[in-house]
Amino acid sequence: MEPIRKLPIGIQSFEKLRTEGYLYVDKTALIYQTASLSIPYFLSRPRRFGKSLLISTFEAYFEGRKDLFEGLAIAGLETKWEKYPVFHLDLNAEKFDSIDGLNAILSRHLERWEDIWGKNDRNQTQADRFTNLIRKAYEKTGKRVVVLIDEYDKPMISAILDKKLSDEYRKTLKAFYGVLKSSDRYLRFVFLTGVTKFAQVSVFSDLNQLADISLEQDYASLCGITKDELLRFFTPELKRMAEKQNMTFEEVIHRMSRRYDGYHFSPQSEGMYNPFSVLNALNFGNFDDYWFRTGTPTFLVSLLQESNFDLRQIVDGITLDSSDFSEYGADADNPIPLIYQSGYLTIKDYDRETGLYTLGFPNAEVRYGFLKFLLPHYSAVKSNETSLHIAKFYRELEAGRTEDFMERLKVFFAKIPYELSNDNERHYQAIFYVVFTLIGQYVDAEVRSAQGRADAVVKTKNYIYVFEFKLDGNAEDAIKQIDDKGYLIPYQLDGRKIIKVGVDFSKEKRNINRFIAIQ
Repeated sequence: MEPIRKLPIGIQSFEKLRTEGYLYVDKTALIYQTASLSIPYFLSRPRRFGKSLLISTFEAYFEGRKDLFEGLAIAGLETKWEKYPVFHLDLNAEKFDSIDGLNAILSRHLERWEDIWGKNDRNQTQADRFTNLIRKAYEKTGKRVVVLIDEYDKPMISAILDKKLSDEYRKTLKAFYGVLKSSDRYLRFVFLTGVTKFAQVSVFSDLNQLADISLEQDYASLCGITKDELLRFFTPELKRMAEKQNMTFEEVIHRMSRRYDGYHFSPQSEGMYNPFSVLNALNFGNFDDYWFRTGTPTFLVSLLQESNFDLRQIVDGITLDSSDFSEYGADADNPIPLIYQSGYLTIKDYDRETGLYTLGFPNAEVRYGFLKFLLPHYSAVKSNETSLHIAKFYRELEAGRTEDFMERLKVFFAKIPYELSNDNERHYQAIFYVVFTLIGQYVDAEVRSAQGRADAVVKTKNYIYVFEFKLDGNAEDAIKQIDDKGYLIPYQLDGRKIIKVGVDFSKEKRNINRFIAIQ
């Protein structure tokens, strides 16, 4: 067996990665291509997708660290290896809970740079200090300056539900980042990363020279892992994982794809694997929800609840124009941009004729992780009990125990807060929808997305269940609709036992009132 190699889990320093023998997925040809132009760039990618390592790699390149790039693609492309003054602002690891805290963080960076390049004794704003530093660095070296900003939007995202604090952050950062426009003649290269592009409420309203490459095919693979890279760089780890899981190499690749692949950052780009989940899965030899566990989307759930957004659109896939998801405005009624840019949705399809995109969950890790996390916020089930209930749903349906299944389903509607259920039929439908979608991780389960089909169909080894729900109707009418609409016809030659289930849901009780199950 080949020796175990060091996988760069959580490594954000390119120097550390290269000097301490970590495995590196070589992105340097694309990095060289990007750096060869004096264009100010912005790249949006989800958290833990390699943005910080990318920024660190740019830093090493522009500092002329040829020694760190030996054996990589860029070594055969770059001939000069010039050293430039580099200003690297990293907001990723900081905690933002007040405007004073943000100012202190910016001042700390400015003071460190002033120790190198000098400062003016006059009282100045932070923007003035930044401007002065860029000019001094240019004058002292004769080289134009490189500015690298990692997670530019971290303060604003941290305060997204606090409008007053968010506005204070926006004003401060808008002035600070605005220096990049006024100092353009001194700048060689500018690269900003973040999760979200805040339209009209932050730097982009003034810093309009930034080239947003977040949806550009040429840059789609700057962060993340392609299938070719997975096979080229990680075959020994994949083989080791296959042995541990008692699976074939092909089965491991299929499972990795289903669980961690599927991110599309442009309409034509190939799918990208989540690097954090891939590296952890290969390191531990197990398939698990590594990326999802590192940051629960609490603020996204709050936005969904405030906007009263129909969750079924997210489950089925939502179609919209690029401007509806590529930029986040101040409109709380549209949470989709933040959900997309945070990595919980990705591009699944693109219609060239209409210019419309279809967004959906990228893979199984995100699909089921997001819905499991979401469900307790819409139902009575506790967060730590969701997976247990879903697993028991599966066992009950596998065993043909329809009554047990329906009694458990009642748990999801018990004690729902009145403000969440106030005569809102869509709220109940969403809970049904999410529950049956989660069951789909174990068996073939579908929920209705078009007319002419039952509300839900679940296929197990021995049974096919056809569900129809009536809000303030009666269970008999639900059964009659299953018969009259011919919902059973597609399954009559299947060979499995068919169970039709009619359910009466009471708005007054805010729960299932009665059901009928007929085999």
